[in-house]
Amino acid sequence: MAVTEQVQLAFIGGLGPTELIVIFLIVLLVFGAKRIPEIAQGLGKGIMEFKKAAREITDEIDTSTKPSQQQNYARNELKPQQPAAQPKEQPVNETQTQNKES
Repeated sequence: MAVTEQVQLAFIGGLGPTELIVIFLIVLLVFGAKRIPEIAQGLGKGIMEFKKAAREITDEIDTSTKPSQQQNYARNELKPQQPAAQPKEQPVNETQTQNKES
């Protein structure tokens, strides 16, 4: 499937220049020439508010997960370090060393 076919499927057949002109004329008739800039400005502000809210939510999620991770790291660093266990040496019997030599 080519890229142009994917775009056309997204718009269900695609919007050509004629369809866009018709839509613009209908909007112009319904709202009037003076109201269109106001509507566009309101729409722009709404989009900016939405983006700001989405950004704040993602920042809040990021900051809420980071302190818990930092606390875990701090807790692990504050734990007393236990010395590494050294292997115990087994006592050597004289009979075992004699058997190995023979």
